[in-house]
Amino acid sequence: MNEMQTKPQKMPFSLAITTKGYNEMISRSIRDPKDVKRFVAAITSAVAVNPALQDCDPATILSGALLGNSLGLSPSPQLGQYYLVPYWNKKKGCNDAQFQLGYKGYVQLALRSGYYKHLNVIAVKAGEMVRFDPLTEDVDFRMIEDEEEREKAATVGYLATFEYLNGFRKTIYWSKEKMLTHADKYSPAFSKDAQTVRGKGGNTYRKVSFADYEAGNYPKQDEWMYSSFWYKNFDAMAFKTMLRQLISKWGIMSIELQTAFEQDTVVNEDYMEPADALTPAPVELPEPELVHQMPADAPADAEEVVNLNDL
Repeated sequence: MNEMQTKPQKMPFSLAITTKGYNEMISRSIRDPKDVKRFVAAITSAVAVNPALQDCDPATILSGALLGNSLGLSPSPQLGQYYLVPYWNKKKGCNDAQFQLGYKGYVQLALRSGYYKHLNVIAVKAGEMVRFDPLTEDVDFRMIEDEEEREKAATVGYLATFEYLNGFRKTIYWSKEKMLTHADKYSPAFSKDAQTVRGKGGNTYRKVSFADYEAGNYPKQDEWMYSSFWYKNFDAMAFKTMLRQLISKWGIMSIELQTAFEQDTVVNEDYMEPADALTPAPVELPEPELVHQMPADAPADAEEVVNLNDL
């Protein structure tokens, strides 16, 4: 009986989205038939190129995609406006897809609100930040002009700034070390320093420090331990963190941006930090994790990897 009950969750999304119930759900949210066709084609394509999403409950994929559509954002991973990210739902015993706003989505929604004249976030390279006064927010920044040289230079921090149409400006700067500490604190899948982790079967594994990971100093068969986007695309996650810090504390948020902000969190309390940590307040905001399931090549007992120091 249990096996029969899980079959609908295994139905390919390309088939599930054609069923009557799903069609009715889409039609209630998207009125124009042409827009419906574009939406179905876009989300089906996004799922087709992501094997991890194909294993998710189709209803959660559709729910996240409809939220993204209501915000006027594209599901294309290449655009980076939002993502449908798999995570393991222990209560349901299956993978669910969770809506996650990308940093480019934050930029799109903020600029679209009509309050912002300018909004930007960049990686600061070695030698570029001459001086930053956090009190006056005066910045003495000298960008490396040669693009190739700048690309090769080490990232030492992140700078985010906005300007309202009325002229009000706000700028914040974080060193890379501060960003690493933030990621280590709020992302269960990321480790700033080397550590030993243990799977539910009792086997132990050794994760290298992030510095060693960046340098490629780790066994390639252990790649499954570094599936977090903080490993795969640290700068993109750092950009998102900076924008969340900047906008949540000092920015004006439209209804759309507030909605995206509230939904940009994973509800799996067994894995993620408490939801109240996302409340806009004068505290550091945790970042929603972008990768929540173990890759297919992970050891069988590695699904519940935890820090031995927490045991």
